Amino acid sequence: MDRKRKWCVGGGAVLWVLLAHVAVALEVPLDPKVLEGLPQPPTITYQSPKDYIIDPRENININCEAKGQPHPSFSWTLNGTHFDVDKDPKVTMQPSSGSLVIDISDGDKGEAYEGVFQCTARNEHGTAVSSNVVVRQSRSPLWSKESNEPRIVQLGDSLILHCRPPVGLPPPIIFWMDPWFKRLPQNSRVSQALNGDMYFSNVLMEDSHSDYICYARFTHTQTIQQKQPITVRVLDMEAMNETVLASFINETDLFGDSPTGDRKPSFMVPPGTSSTFMVLKGETLQLECIAEGLPTPEISWSKDNGNFPEGRFLFKNYQKTLEVIKVTEADAGNYRCTAKNSKGLTHHVITVEVKAAPYWTGAPRNLILAPKESGVMTCLVGGNPKPTVTWSVNGVPIENAPNDTCREVKGDTIFLTDVRTGSSAVYQCNASNEFGYLMANAFVNVLSEPPRVLTPPNNVYQVITNSPALLHCASFGSPIPTITWFKEGQPSVLNGDPYVLHTNGTLEIHVAQPLHSGKYTCIAKNDLGSRENHVHLQVKEPTRILMQPEYKVVQRNRKAVFDCKVKHDPSLVPTMIWLKDDEDLPDDDRFVIGADSLSISDVTVADEGRYTCIMNTTLDQDSASATLTVVEAAPIVDEQPDPPADLELTDQLARSVQLTWIPGDEHNSQTQKFLIQYEDSRHDKGVWVNMTEVPGTKTTARLDLSPYVWYSFRVLALNGVGFSEPSAPSEQYRTSPSKPDDNPSDVQGFGTEPNNLVISWKKLTELQANGPALTILVSWKQKDVEQEWNNDAVDNNITEYVVSDTPTFVPYDIKVQATNLFGNAPEPEPVVGYSGEDFPSGAPASVKVEAGNDTIAEISWEPVPMATVNGRLKGYKVYYWREKSLLKEESQPEEVKVMIFSGNKTEGKLPGLHPFSLYNLQIKVFNGKGEGPQSATQTFETPEGVPGRPAFLTITPSLDSLILEWGPPEEDNGRLTGYTLQYQPVNNTSELGPMEEMNLAANETMVTLAKLKYSTRYKVYISANTIKGSGPTRTEEAATIIDEVLMRPPTVAVGTGLPIGQPFRRVNSSVEENGAFITWEYSGPDNVYVEYNVENSKDAWTKEPVNGTQTHLIKGLKAGMTYRVRVVAKDHSDQTMHSTDELVITVPAMPNTQVDIATQGWFIGLMCAVALLILILLIVCFIKRNKGGKYPVKEKEDQHQDPEVQPMKEDDGTFGEYSDTEDHKPLKGSRTPSNGTLKKEDSDDSLVDYGEGGDGQFNEDGSFIGQYSGKKEKDTAEGNESSEAPSPVNAMNSFV
Repeated sequence: MDRKRKWCVGGGAVLWVLLAHVAVALEVPLDPKVLEGLPQPPTITYQSPKDYIIDPRENININCEAKGQPHPSFSWTLNGTHFDVDKDPKVTMQPSSGSLVIDISDGDKGEAYEGVFQCTARNEHGTAVSSNVVVRQSRSPLWSKESNEPRIVQLGDSLILHCRPPVGLPPPIIFWMDPWFKRLPQNSRVSQALNGDMYFSNVLMEDSHSDYICYARFTHTQTIQQKQPITVRVLDMEAMNETVLASFINETDLFGDSPTGDRKPSFMVPPGTSSTFMVLKGETLQLECIAEGLPTPEISWSKDNGNFPEGRFLFKNYQKTLEVIKVTEADAGNYRCTAKNSKGLTHHVITVEVKAAPYWTGAPRNLILAPKESGVMTCLVGGNPKPTVTWSVNGVPIENAPNDTCREVKGDTIFLTDVRTGSSAVYQCNASNEFGYLMANAFVNVLSEPPRVLTPPNNVYQVITNSPALLHCASFGSPIPTITWFKEGQPSVLNGDPYVLHTNGTLEIHVAQPLHSGKYTCIAKNDLGSRENHVHLQVKEPTRILMQPEYKVVQRNRKAVFDCKVKHDPSLVPTMIWLKDDEDLPDDDRFVIGADSLSISDVTVADEGRYTCIMNTTLDQDSASATLTVVEAAPIVDEQPDPPADLELTDQLARSVQLTWIPGDEHNSQTQKFLIQYEDSRHDKGVWVNMTEVPGTKTTARLDLSPYVWYSFRVLALNGVGFSEPSAPSEQYRTSPSKPDDNPSDVQGFGTEPNNLVISWKKLTELQANGPALTILVSWKQKDVEQEWNNDAVDNNITEYVVSDTPTFVPYDIKVQATNLFGNAPEPEPVVGYSGEDFPSGAPASVKVEAGNDTIAEISWEPVPMATVNGRLKGYKVYYWREKSLLKEESQPEEVKVMIFSGNKTEGKLPGLHPFSLYNLQIKVFNGKGEGPQSATQTFETPEGVPGRPAFLTITPSLDSLILEWGPPEEDNGRLTGYTLQYQPVNNTSELGPMEEMNLAANETMVTLAKLKYSTRYKVYISANTIKGSGPTRTEEAATIIDEVLMRPPTVAVGTGLPIGQPFRRVNSSVEENGAFITWEYSGPDNVYVEYNVENSKDAWTKEPVNGTQTHLIKGLKAGMTYRVRVVAKDHSDQTMHSTDELVITVPAMPNTQVDIATQGWFIGLMCAVALLILILLIVCFIKRNKGGKYPVKEKEDQHQDPEVQPMKEDDGTFGEYSDTEDHKPLKGSRTPSNGTLKKEDSDDSLVDYGEGGDGQFNEDGSFIGQYSGKKEKDTAEGNESSEAPSPVNAMNSFV
């Protein structure tokens, strides 16, 4: 190798030949014996991950280990400032390491050590730094206190149960269970979303439960937090009677427009018809679609213009979630989820954008240089957006480091030239973008070391013939040692066919032969000395199975024998293995393995299968298989035939011979054919090759022979059972040498350089040599030129010949002919080949460009002379690029585009141009070698075109006018001449009214449409115009009044304008108890907040974050107050990106915060039962008193002195128990139902109806002032004839 590396440092150009040096010398060897005394800058060998979440129950362990010579010392920074380990008694640094152990086992809080740690390892040769380690303590906060109102839903409706877990570190795992810790069953109808919410596509009666509980499990702290149970009550409207239905109508708002019957699917997550999603390269993409509908919708997925990545995607959650692992840029695109049921289907398209945090495409590598040497250190990274690369040296930003004249930094590359002793250092490369960063250390070690050979001496390498051989000579030294190889007995350096010397010092022999065996010496040498090492190569013969086992058909209880004769290198120890159906042989004495066979005695049906013979040596193996079939024994036994005998050679000619034999016994199975094999003792002794087959009825064969072969023949017979054993070999028959019959085939001619011709062919086999000293005669001359043939002879082992100093791309006649000592093969037909191509030397001329329209240009040119093509013409490449816009002077040139015109085509069209732009154009011709010089640059302009549509259109409504604002089109495509504005009313049936049109000036971006109809929706169209006409239209709709919600213009920072695309849609609100429930639809970043304050106040907006949903409940609003509410999206710097219009909501003045017990079902039932009981008691008393006369209540009470009888209590109005010892008789004049029961309508009658003429009234204190009376003419005594009521009333008394 050439150790002189020449550099050209100037204008930022450096010869990249240095890269070969960088690839060779990178690391100081790790062998301790080699390391002794070798200086080395620090290298970080082990460090903690960038994000370290600590468990407060365990100590904090932050790892930092490094190697170097001398061993490095360690220090730490915390949040960018020095962290003094010695001053904190709880912090310990491990010996011979920079790893920290922070003891928080005594109850100290880990929050005190939260922050960004960075480790520094330094010695006298440099400083290495670790990546930043962000230490944070895991957190498992409690669920905020909340009161979950029962969720009452109609049968068939959709339902969402929100979990909204507390924010933990790391985020918790969400699952739903019942109070008995059993997971709630999920299916295609009921499933948990990625955010933890439980979705019901439609509810069934069985979904009614009072114990839906969401749990959050925090993995680091091994704790589980529980949300308050949620009650779900499902109502079946058809099964409810009118009374119960009326009570629910009064207390709920269920019975609005909610669909309860079968319906077409609609998406609950994500809402709408389209959304966007961003994922980082290498991460897992999770897309979900959850739909509601009845019957339950089925979800399916597809990708527009592509398929899902094979082996990296799967569906989860009953097809509702699509997961793609290890995302690549190819996974970007539109993913379509479809929800379908018997009522229809709906689609949602999710546009996936793939970004990438920085990743290595070529991390910086260590350099070991000798003084005065040069090197290159690169830091190659990828990412989207493209990462920014910065450099530091010994932990200091390189721009702040001391100036080094040997160092030049250009972007991601550092060039080092003529390095000096003592300039060793550690360089840090930092690559970052908005999604992350990468940091790597790489040192430059300037050493002067004599060579050392690291490969152990006298290694013995053993390989098989015709396989590659690798002889290693690993070395170390600075400057890098050059390696040379010598073979014992050969003075020349080994570097050329068949030897290949690799840059790491390894000597390779592609196809090792026995003649390559021997002792080899490698010498490592540099300016400080040399060192040699000896190794030995042994090339062994391959292992080959000469006689393979053959298919056997054996009768049951007979013997089967499989032959397996093997040839191997005598110095290698062989091992033969037999397998049955690729498994070990059965452990059975019937299976006997011989030296070259396997025999099976008393075969059974179970012995059928495939038997494999494997011959192993320490270097290689060979194998062969055959199948055994077992048949039932027959009265007549068929066996293999006996081998043929008495082989005789007759009619011996130079190229043929007659072979005769006597067949052996057929053993009850007719011979089907004979197989003749031969052995070539001259070229391949011991190997029998199939030669020909003859029918079983013949016993002679005429054999065609090749010259210069020593033949031996044998014959095998085949019958229905199998082949016989081979016959004894015939006598040897040696054919005479002769000139070759065949020439090498597949002759080709081609060039690899502009001045050479490579002639290649396929070599002849040994049988085709026909004689000794086979050589190949190569002939060539220029085609169609009067000149003599050029000739050269090469060995048959060579298959390629290179002719140098040829003209560029000239046709040649080529002939390749075989020859030996006995003559030449037949004269071959010439083959035409071409010498090598060179780069074209001519450039296209007379280039003309004409812009056909605003996006297409027509080009033409004169073809280059064929003499300047210098090769096979492949076509022309047209390079063109947009220099600038003719309207915007500050526009930047665009990337160069290339269009290829194949063959000799000299005209075409350039599509896809930008209107009203200045373009440059160049043309190059190209051949198989590459491109020629460029044509003169042509400049052309494209005419104006129609503009794009306006950038945005916003409408601010009022009572009878609309204020319109719009933005100029992003693509002007010419000089704007104005805008065309059209508008028309839209009625409730979406029919359009008459169109009004306005023409506006080009500098106008706002107009007010006045004198419009109030409470009317208008459709507005606006388009921009150039002299070429109108561009596409932007359309919006707005109404002159909004009834339900007062809308106000959003607050927008000065100069920012309204966001394009309006990411917030369908903003709604509803007032609840001391709060308001806000819902919206949104597509954009997830940093969303709900802001509110009191109307007309100067207080700051109160901001509440939204936990990844599109609904929010504002709590704690004051009764009777009016509030302004808006939903905003903010960026990472807390600046407002998008905002909804303001909503004005009013909280009711006197909200009833107490539960109205009078509307509760259980209380209504209880009161009905009490009323019925009191009514029965009243009826009983009335009947007992009504016996024909008038009995004041007080008098009757006084007559009962029985202590067991309790009179009516004056204080609570209850009745005592009345008893009578007289016979039970019906009351005279009493009214009782004929069936002995009291009807419901009877209880609604006046008590007077139970007397026959009396008039009962109540006093103010609740006592009766009238009498229970029968007829007035009856006296008191008559009324006491019976004090018992009929039996139905007695039954009521007994109940009371």
